[in-house]
Amino acid sequence: MKAILARAFGGPEVLTLEDVPDPSAGQGQVRVRIHAVGVNPYDTYMRAGGYAITPDLPYTPGADAAGVIDQVGDGVAGWGAGDRVYISGTATGKAHGAYAAIAVCEAAQVHRLPARISFAQGAGLFVPYVTAWRALFGRANARAGDTVLVHGASGGVGIAATQFAVAAGLTVIGTAGTDEGLAVVTRQGARHAFNHRSAGYLDQITSATGGRGPDVILEMLANVNLDHDLTIVAPGGRIVVIGNRGRVEIDARKIMGKDCAVYGMALWGIPPDEVRRAHQAISAGLDSGTLNPVVGKEMPLADAAKAHVAVMAPGAHGKIVLIP
Repeated sequence: MKAILARAFGGPEVLTLEDVPDPSAGQGQVRVRIHAVGVNPYDTYMRAGGYAITPDLPYTPGADAAGVIDQVGDGVAGWGAGDRVYISGTATGKAHGAYAAIAVCEAAQVHRLPARISFAQGAGLFVPYVTAWRALFGRANARAGDTVLVHGASGGVGIAATQFAVAAGLTVIGTAGTDEGLAVVTRQGARHAFNHRSAGYLDQITSATGGRGPDVILEMLANVNLDHDLTIVAPGGRIVVIGNRGRVEIDARKIMGKDCAVYGMALWGIPPDEVRRAHQAISAGLDSGTLNPVVGKEMPLADAAKAHVAVMAPGAHGKIVLIP
């Protein structure tokens, strides 16, 4: 089969398309014929060698994908060949990921994909939607009636968070950096959408909340925004740091004065029971129609290096997906 391999840590150019042996499903496992693979920012951090999780070389990146089960191992119940699924990781761990034509998963790593959801959409479910659910409900304890500010709401996690929040009865304020991105944010049900490249957008956010500020802020770029978040968050508000690309200086008196809380989270650190609950929420949202992943760009698997550049570029909107 074809798979992307990284034989060294470094820039996108270390990702190469190679021929590797087809894997087989073992005890308690299923094999999935991959139809689409999701690309996430953390994939680029791992590839560069600077992430908290460092795989052994060579390795195949990726934890997000969707496809069809074509082989079921011994001891697996409830799954059969031909079942449409999205996956949440691979059985062989961080060294053998989803940027491939075939992946082997533990039975618990595959999840039903409704017929109305395309494989490209399914490839954008695990990382963005589990992250968004954990940030909103596991960390920020968001409740109906809250106002939530989603920074970078046109990206994969931002879109997921907006859809979850709207379905839960929250008022959403989303930001994006382009007119196209703002349109994506609005289509997801955000009450307000502001351009975070425009001067005065923070004042617009404060005004949209009647001067009180957002109850919850989901922060995708803390090194740029965190101190500003502390300025505008509502008294008793909650800020969840989902993304960060460098050190940041803040005035801790703002935390004290607002009696607010700042939480951090990372996908690999979410407790297993919370991951289970997140997938249950995803399943319910897919069935009810409240969750609809947005695909921004589809690229061939061979263009994985280009996809790693694109996913980190400003102005991205929707999920970047690789097609084996």
